Amino acid sequence: MDRFSTSLLGEAKTILLATDGSHYSDGAVQEAIFFGQACRARLIVLHVVSVQAESITAANFAVRKGREDLMPHLDQIRAMARDSGVELEEVVVGSSRPEQTIVEQARLREADVIFMGRHGRAGRLSLLVGQMTNRVLAQGFPRVLVAPKEFIITGSQVLVAINDSPNSRQAAREALSLGTSCATLQRITMLAVAPREGDRSGAEQILKEIYTQSSQMELPVTCDFLVEVGDPAERIVSMASERQVDMILIGNRGKGVVPRILKAHVTDNVIGRAHCAVLVVQA
Repeated sequence: MDRFSTSLLGEAKTILLATDGSHYSDGAVQEAIFFGQACRARLIVLHVVSVQAESITAANFAVRKGREDLMPHLDQIRAMARDSGVELEEVVVGSSRPEQTIVEQARLREADVIFMGRHGRAGRLSLLVGQMTNRVLAQGFPRVLVAPKEFIITGSQVLVAINDSPNSRQAAREALSLGTSCATLQRITMLAVAPREGDRSGAEQILKEIYTQSSQMELPVTCDFLVEVGDPAERIVSMASERQVDMILIGNRGKGVVPRILKAHVTDNVIGRAHCAVLVVQA
């Protein structure tokens, strides 16, 4: 299988990579370059310097210092992009609200997806996901891909975490669309997890609706529809590992709304503990 023939992001034309220059960004950098080449997309590398200065002069100095400190990291990304034939644009800006600026820049530059890194697989959940990644997800951008440090996407299998929220249904629609457009995709696993046995029928009903949609599309890939009972995050992560999927698609956590099947905190747990990349989708 040719890794560079995959397109698990559909027809993405602009990718924004938000990097802080740390080794936690390595996975996101690698995959951003990969998808930039696979999708023939423009790659915008964004570094936001946290600025709390009271004067414009002090703020400008902080941004210049931030750019200088990041230069070795930017040089490396620039070389990777050049070797891969990826069009690259570098942006370094200062902000007192970096998470808000990342999303503003993504919208301004019409990015299809934001790439961000994930911390390790031990420690508190906030540290697993990364505080900045957490804050960006809270901004509700349509697609944010969170990549662990050491993982390579091949594009053969994806898993979709299904619940009764609009964001989850959007994730399912995106996965079905990939089934028609991604040449390397072989299997889509639609997984609904009921916290209790009494919730099983609700999970089955949601899957039945998605099954009907997929049947009408006559997809050229295998689609599995599974219901599990137990802790949602644990079952999603376990199934993704068991099937060795390349990516988990999951709906973004709601703002003040807890879906019946999949609680809001589950998204954070899946991001923090999955072995693979996680694409967080907002309707």
